[in-house]
Amino acid sequence: MDIGKIIRDARKAKGWTLDELSSQIETDSGNLSRLERGKQFASKELLNKIMAVLELELVPAYDMAGVSNDTAPRLAAKGRQEAHGNVEISGTVFSRPKLYPLIDPDKVKAWAESPGNLKPDDTHMYLESTEDAGERGFWMVVKGDYMACNGNPSFPDGSYILVKPESEPISGKYYVVMLENGEQTFKQLVMDAGHKYLRPLNENYRTIEIGDTCQFIGRVIDTKMTGL
Repeated sequence: MDIGKIIRDARKAKGWTLDELSSQIETDSGNLSRLERGKQFASKELLNKIMAVLELELVPAYDMAGVSNDTAPRLAAKGRQEAHGNVEISGTVFSRPKLYPLIDPDKVKAWAESPGNLKPDDTHMYLESTEDAGERGFWMVVKGDYMACNGNPSFPDGSYILVKPESEPISGKYYVVMLENGEQTFKQLVMDAGHKYLRPLNENYRTIEIGDTCQFIGRVIDTKMTGL
């Protein structure tokens, strides 16, 4: 369970709406909603306000033997029991955010294949994620509206996606793919009766069938909105 779900469960245990909680911590309900859904991170100051209002506290994580492990990259959130809600949140573990570089679109293929040959410098932006994208994980920017839709998920133009390079495609997941003609694209993979298709979420674009020579650069495991 991640911190967003911890906050949402604690809020609901008190019987509060997003608007009621956001007014108490002096933030926008939209920001709070994105935080609960894991689409946005909170500053330390805001997180402290939320924890105080919801009567939650952060405590060290413990390993399976019950020994405190202060070096582990995780925290546990422990909440006090609410008499009227009859709900207690305790022993919940979530990952500490990791930093991954934002890679230029024209360098994505090279980074995924051999990140040791590309050294991010002070000009590179690093973005956080609680997802584990591995040593070669990277962020990239979505170009175009072919993955934008009215449903969830939606990846509008300019949003960030976290890519985890891996070799085993899974039907229904989202991938950055190098097509046979050298074009790089981001679509949902659909596998049916031995055939592979790349499906855009925007219905104005068509689904395409791909062959075995296409290269799967990596699977998209996280996203961030921009301009909020």
